[in-house]
Amino acid sequence: MASMQQATAHDATKGLVAAGLNTQTLAGSVATSTRIWPAIDMPEVKWTPAVERETAAIYERLKNVIPSVEWPFHAPYIHAINRIKKQRNAVILAHNYQAPEIFHGVADVVGDSLQLARLATKAEGDVIVQCGVHFMAETSKLLNPHRTVLIPDSRAGCSLASSITGADIRLLKQRYPGVPVVTYVNSTADVKAETDICCTSSNAVQVVESLGTDRVIFLPDEYLGKYVQTLTKVKLILWKGHCEVHERFTGEELRAYRDADPSVQIIAHPECPPDVLAEADFTGSTAHMIDWVKTRRPAKVVMVTECSMASNVAAEVPDVEFIKPCNLCPHMKMITLPNILHSLVYMTEEVLIDPAIAERARLPIERMINLNA
Repeated sequence: MASMQQATAHDATKGLVAAGLNTQTLAGSVATSTRIWPAIDMPEVKWTPAVERETAAIYERLKNVIPSVEWPFHAPYIHAINRIKKQRNAVILAHNYQAPEIFHGVADVVGDSLQLARLATKAEGDVIVQCGVHFMAETSKLLNPHRTVLIPDSRAGCSLASSITGADIRLLKQRYPGVPVVTYVNSTADVKAETDICCTSSNAVQVVESLGTDRVIFLPDEYLGKYVQTLTKVKLILWKGHCEVHERFTGEELRAYRDADPSVQIIAHPECPPDVLAEADFTGSTAHMIDWVKTRRPAKVVMVTECSMASNVAAEVPDVEFIKPCNLCPHMKMITLPNILHSLVYMTEEVLIDPAIAERARLPIERMINLNA
């Protein structure tokens, strides 16, 4: 299994072993597995006229989604993070489900799982800070093995990724010999290592049909698999994994929104149950949902996915009214401005993957990316 590990000036033994250094080397520095970094003092996080002035342009974009009373708390962290990431030569990747103050305030690269997987290979900088959940940080490390990849809180897991293990896939392969395995990128490195090719909700149909077979094992999201099955003649063998955010939505809930206002447009993520997708005017990945809203500009829209994404899009299309059936991802919300700052200052928490697993897990991701090149 992939492991998450941090190395700081006070607890850096494994990082030092990997770098071949001793504890005396740590004076005035912090260590990761790849190198020794200059120590940076934790900056004072304080609301001042200078911070207000230097973050004014950011708040102008966010004023419709973050109350003015909250900005004096967020702005000092944003100001400090944007300064220190330059000192660390770091790039911050943020998923669409991150809170607006992260997504618009400090992120250098934003997107859905496929976009982040592609852009992680092109990101410049010595350090990648992954503002998302652990499988996303693992993906960044798999595609950037020689860079330091940090996740601000390694406890940020995923119910869907936790629903299956590499051992489960090995058993499935025994039950269905010769049938290729397509695994949603929302999975651990251990699972990817047993996979033929990865997919995302953006490209799942394309990936399934690229294999040229009449059957595939499609893992682990059952509802995404059922949706893909409606779009392809390839027989999908499914696993009963679910996203704890999307599985809570119901068709009854969406019918109530439409009964209250028949003009409302409903768009849904394919990780939702079939009865939810049956009520939707559009179904697509987070990137496709965002593009749909920006292109169509509906007067009112219900975005059936993690509700921070609606806030992030609302900041860019203030003319659209978002009606939020708000289901927050508790794992995504473990990433905060304070722990991003802590991660950059102390170079924690580093993402490390067993090299034997990493080599095998990298291949299905690269096959997916090359398919979409």
